[in-house]
Formats: sequence, structure tokens, C-alpha cells
Amino acid sequence: MVDSSSGRVTETKKHSQFVDFFRRLVKEKPLGTFGAVVTLLLLLTGILADFITPYGMNEALPLDFLTGPSAAHWLGTDQIGRDLLTRIIYGARVSVIVGLAATSLATFYSVVIGVTTGYIGGKFDLVVQRFVDAWMSLPGLIVYMMIISVVGAGMWSLIIVLGLGGIVGSRVIRGTVIGIKENVYVAAARAIGCSTPRVLAKHILPNIMHVIIITFSMSLPGTIMAEASLSFIGFGIPSPTPSWGGMLAGSSRSYMFQAPWMAIWPGLALAIVVYSINMFGDAMRDLLDPRLRGGIGRYGVKVKKEVLRKK
Repeated sequence: MVDSSSGRVTETKKHSQFVDFFRRLVKEKPLGTFGAVVTLLLLLTGILADFITPYGMNEALPLDFLTGPSAAHWLGTDQIGRDLLTRIIYGARVSVIVGLAATSLATFYSVVIGVTTGYIGGKFDLVVQRFVDAWMSLPGLIVYMMIISVVGAGMWSLIIVLGLGGIVGSRVIRGTVIGIKENVYVAAARAIGCSTPRVLAKHILPNIMHVIIITFSMSLPGTIMAEASLSFIGFGIPSPTPSWGGMLAGSSRSYMFQAPWMAIWPGLALAIVVYSINMFGDAMRDLLDPRLRGGIGRYGVKVKKEVLRKK
């Protein structure tokens, strides 16, 4: 860049895309920044649960049952004397494992189905998408309950079942691929004899990566909520492993009026995490989707400032 006052050429410092994204996130999306911080805390809490909990996961203290928040038990205890803070922290680990694993599996299915059907098209696209439409027409929670009742409850069965439910995201990826495959560079790659796997790997996938990231971030809170819902009705994580949905069921409802903190804290943790991840996902969509950069995305703040200066 040339300095008009001195005539010297100055170098503009360039940041990586990763650093640039987080700078824009902090500057333009305060709620998204809050969501990113809570999401990071959730991840660290799940990883470091064994080191930050004051008690064991199922350690019962019979003399301290149904005690309210205190210095010894910050969030109180349940009906058999287990520390609620400890169980909520271990419940965060369950949410991290199930949420990330099931959403990753669902995103993988969506990418495979969306890319192949969108690129190949024709009868293959027609047949596969009709199966996707049929799956979308089924009530998700009831289907999950039926499958889990057959294969059995457990963390890995829950991950596989919730991962299968994520194939509906293939519709978004398919639509993006249909638009990209008509571009000139894809036609040029075909003309010089590039194979289909090479075209998909070199020209299609890099250009839909922002859609994949957005799809993953927007699907994660729904997966965590689905796991909590299944655990609440007894089809999720089996006891005594703590899950936020399981902690809201059974004893929490029985002792809701005698010890309201048993229902308040797990429900509040679930609500904050789902809300925060949703805000972070919205911010990622606004900042990564090229179609939104001219409006509320990267240049939205600059455009508003210029309009105010003209006034």
C-alpha cells in the first residue's frame, strides 16, 4: 500500500483466515462471541471433568441428602446425597461426546448423500432424494424410540441412531453442489479429463466447506436436545451415568417442590448450552456464507458507518 503523504510503500499485515474469522466474530457478533465462549467452556468441562469435580460421579453422602446450595455443595445434593455440581459437570461430558460424535456422523452422511446426488443427478438423484423425503416425513423422536428399543439403550447406540437422523441436512448440501457444478472451472476440469473423484475432491468439496461447517454447527444443539429428550423418557443414557435429560426425570420430578434445585440446575445448564451453540451457529452462518457478507456479514458494520457519515 502506498502512503500518499510520504510516497513510501508500506506492507499491509495479513492475518490467517482463522484469526480473521475470530476478529470479525468478536467485532461484529457479540452474541456469537458469547456462544463461542460457552461452547468452548462446555468442551473443556467435558474433557477435564475428572480433574475439576469436587466429588465422585456417583459418590453418595447419606448425611447430606436433599441439602440446598452451600459452601460444601455449591448447587446442592439429590435424594441420595450426590453432589449436583459434580453430576452436571459429568453430564456435560455426555453432551459433548454424544453431540459431537452424532453430529459428525450425521454431517458425514449428509455430505456423502448431498455431494453424490447433486453432482450425478438424473435418476440416481431422484431415487435417493425420495428416500430422504420419506425419512423426513417420519416423526423423529418416535423413530428414535423404536430403534433404541430394538438395539438397546446406551451411548453408542444413541450416537448411531441420532447420526442417522441427520441425513436431512443433505438437502442443503445437494442444492449447493447443483449450483457449483455448473461453474466454468468444473466444466474445464471435466474437459481436460479429470476423474469424478478428483473433481469432487479438488473443486466441489472446497467450495462447499462453509456449508458443511454451518450445517454441523446448526445441527449440534438439536442433537444435544434430542439426547436430553431421549434420556428424559428413559431411552437415552442409562442410569447411574448422569445426563442432563435423565437428571430432569424421575427423582427430580418427585422432589421438585421439596428440592427445586434438582430440576433447576440441569435444566438451566441445558438451556444455556443449546442457546449459546445456536447463537454461535448463527454467527458462523453470517460470517462464512459469501451470500451474506454484503449485508449483515463482514462488511455490514462498515456499510452502516458509511451511511451514518453521509447523513
